[in-house]
Amino acid sequence: MATAKKKTAKKKTAKKTTKKTAAKPARKSAKKTAPEAAQASASKSASSGATGMPALGAQAPAFKCADESGKLILLGDFSGKPVVLYFYPKDDTPGCTVEACDFRDSWKRLQAAGVTVLGVSRDSGASHQKFKTKHGLNFPLLSDGDGKVCESYGAWQEKSLYGRKFMGIVRCTFLIDSSGKIAALWPKVKVAGHVDEVLEAIGQLG
Repeated sequence: MATAKKKTAKKKTAKKTTKKTAAKPARKSAKKTAPEAAQASASKSASSGATGMPALGAQAPAFKCADESGKLILLGDFSGKPVVLYFYPKDDTPGCTVEACDFRDSWKRLQAAGVTVLGVSRDSGASHQKFKTKHGLNFPLLSDGDGKVCESYGAWQEKSLYGRKFMGIVRCTFLIDSSGKIAALWPKVKVAGHVDEVLEAIGQLG
């Protein structure tokens, strides 16, 4: 009897071991790699409008805003042409300068693709003019003094620095296609390599 019980116990143990061994690969295969998880998260955020930004495929919010020279610019001015609309926190600060100069240096490639670049911040027209002249920028900088354009694109958000919370512009970029719809968006831009990402997305436009 004792021998029979031992054999039964061994069989049960073997079954449990087999089940555990079989379950491990299934759990492992279900995990996503870091890039896949990041991409899924970004897509979910962009499509759901979780950040308050217009979703992919949505009509880009219309706006009218003065550039550095005081000229009134409307999104409708570029109907039938793709537009890169990028929001940045402040003129002539380190990250904003690098980003602007990257767009400047890629101007020939952007022109070849028939794309218009528009930079937006809440700085004054005079500040924009100084920034543009200092760095030889070759595209308009829009002055969103009342923050309406930033708000309509969800770029005006709560930020935090050294434990202090405040409202400000989140660095983000929208690629608007020739029909006026959001073809791609970058909700939290990392400056390094960003313009190359934008150019890649432009190349995928139909």
